[in-house]
Amino acid sequence: MKRLLGAVPRFLLTRSASGRLRSSNGHFDGCHGDAHCESCFLELHQRRRSDKASGCDVLKKKKGFTWTECDGAHDDMPELSDGDDDEGQWLEEEEEDRPPVNVTCLFCDRSLTSVPAALQHCAGEHQVNLVDVLRRHNLDDYGYIKMINFIRSTKCAASFLTGLPDAPLPWESEDFLRPVLQDDLLLQTDPEELCEDSCASTGVSPGAESHDALQRRAQAAEERARSSEEALTRAMDDLHKLKLLAQGLVLNAGSGKSGNLGSVAELREDEDEAYFGSYGHYGIHEEMLKDKVRTESYRDFMYRNPDAFRDKVVLDVGCGTGILSMFAARAGAKQVIAVDQSEIIYQAMDIVRSNQLEDKITLIKGRIEDIQLPVQTVDIIISEWMGYFLLFESMLDSVLYARDLYLADGGSVYPDLCNISLAAVGDAQKHQEHIAFWDDVYGFNMGCMKKAVVPEAVVEVVKDDTLISEPAVIQTFDCNRVCLSDLEFASEFSLKITASTECTAIVGYFDIFFEKGCGNKVMFSTGPQVTKTHWKQTVFLLERPVSVQAGEELRGKIIVRKNKKDPRSLWVTFDLGDGKQTYSLQ
Repeated sequence: MKRLLGAVPRFLLTRSASGRLRSSNGHFDGCHGDAHCESCFLELHQRRRSDKASGCDVLKKKKGFTWTECDGAHDDMPELSDGDDDEGQWLEEEEEDRPPVNVTCLFCDRSLTSVPAALQHCAGEHQVNLVDVLRRHNLDDYGYIKMINFIRSTKCAASFLTGLPDAPLPWESEDFLRPVLQDDLLLQTDPEELCEDSCASTGVSPGAESHDALQRRAQAAEERARSSEEALTRAMDDLHKLKLLAQGLVLNAGSGKSGNLGSVAELREDEDEAYFGSYGHYGIHEEMLKDKVRTESYRDFMYRNPDAFRDKVVLDVGCGTGILSMFAARAGAKQVIAVDQSEIIYQAMDIVRSNQLEDKITLIKGRIEDIQLPVQTVDIIISEWMGYFLLFESMLDSVLYARDLYLADGGSVYPDLCNISLAAVGDAQKHQEHIAFWDDVYGFNMGCMKKAVVPEAVVEVVKDDTLISEPAVIQTFDCNRVCLSDLEFASEFSLKITASTECTAIVGYFDIFFEKGCGNKVMFSTGPQVTKTHWKQTVFLLERPVSVQAGEELRGKIIVRKNKKDPRSLWVTFDLGDGKQTYSLQ
C-alpha cells in the first residue's frame, strides 16, 4: 500500500497513435479482447514511440484506463477532477494482485520469469543472441514483432537465425504481425530498449554504440536503395511484358488463337486456396506415400544415383510431408530447400526434426511463385507434380517457373522425361453402368442426362483385358526444355485395333522417366497393363460406341488445353471422325 503527498500532477487519459482509447487490459476500444489482436500490438508499439517523442511517461494503471504524467505539452487539455479539494494528495490504493510473469522460450518449452532471463536462456542454451540478430538486420518495431511471431509459428531451429542472409528475410510477410501466443511478453518489449540494455551490460559506451548503429543504418539504407532500383527495373520489365500480353489478347480475341495460357502463377493466393487446402488433409498424403510404385521409384532414382546428388543444392517443389527432400538428403545432397504452400509443411518440419535432418533441409511455406529462396541457384529440382492424365492440376507450371528462375547451368529437373499415351477400350458393362443406364432408370427415360454425364472424364482403374488396341504415345515432354505454351497441344493419333468389337471409351495414362546423368535409370508407368497407382487411369467414355475390326486403325485427333477460368483443370477434346466430344477434368 502506497501514499504519495504533495502537488497533484495533471493527468491525461492515454490515447493510441490513432486516437483510440487504450484500456489497462492492453486492448483498444472496438477490440473484443482477442488474444491474437494484431491491431492492439501495432497500436502498442506506435503508442510507445508517440509517448517517447512527447515526453510522456506512463505512471500508473487505474481500473480500466492507463494514466500518464506529461511535461506540459498538454496544457490545453482539461484536468480530470471531480472539483473537490482533494487535489493535493493521492488516495490510498492497494495494488491489484498480478499473475506471475511467464515468458516461454522461442526454441523450447522452457518457461522463464522475465524477458532478460529468456534472452539469456536463448543465448546460453540455444547459442543465439536475439539482440545481435536485431542489430545485424536493423529490425524496427514491426520487424522485431514479425521475427518473434515467425519463430513461434514455424518453430524454426535457433541455428536457422544465425545463417540468415542479409535480405530478404523470411518473416517479411504481413501475416507475421499476428501474435502466435496470448500475452507474449516478448512482443511487449521495446527492441530499442533491448539493444540499450545490452549495450549497458556489455560496457559499450552509448556514443560508440550510436555511431555503430548509424553506420549500420546507413549501409542498410544504401542496400535498400540498390534493391529498390533493381525492383523498379524488374517492375518495368514486367510492365512491358504485361503490355505485350494485353496486345496479344486483343489481337487474338477474334481469331480463335490461344492468348493467355492461364498459368497458375497468375492466380492470386486466395484464388488458389482450395487447391492447396486439399493438400492440407493427411489422407491424401497417406495415399501417395502408400503408392509404392510412385514413392519407391523416386527413392530408387536418388539412392541408386548418389553421384548425381553428392554436395548438390536441391529444391523440392511441393514437398508435402518432405519424403523426397529426405531421400535427397540421404542420397548426399549438401542442402535441400523444400517449399509447400499447404498446411502439411508444419508436419513436414516436425518430421525433418524427428529424423535429425534439420541441418540439411530448410522448409519454406509459400507458393514457389510468391517466395524468394535463400540461395541464388540450385543444382537439382525434384518434384512429384504429376496429376491425373499427367497435366491435371497444372503443378508442372510451378516446376517450370522454379526451373527458369533458380536452376543453375548444367542442372536438371527430375523426373526429366514423361509422356502421355492413349488406348482403345471395349467394356460394354462399364458403358452400360455409366451411359446406357440413363435410358431406363426405374422405368423412366433420363437419356437427357447423357449430355451432362459424358463430358465428365472418369478416373478409375481400367482392367487390362478390356483394352482392344495397342497403346500410342501422343505427347512427350522433356522437363528441362519444355515451355509453358507446350502444355497446351493438339496431336493426331492412330490406334491399332487388336479385337473385333465395339470401342466404348478411350483411356489415357502417362509414363515417367529419370534418365539425365543417371548411371542407373528408373521409370514407372501408370498404365492399365502394370501395377496400379493412385493416379489410376483417365477414361473418356463415348456416348455411342464405335464398331471396330481387328487389324484396322482407329484414327483421331486430341486437343488438350487449360480451362481459362481455372488453370488447374483441363479441357480434352477428341475428334474421332464421325463426331467430336469435349471432356472436362476438374
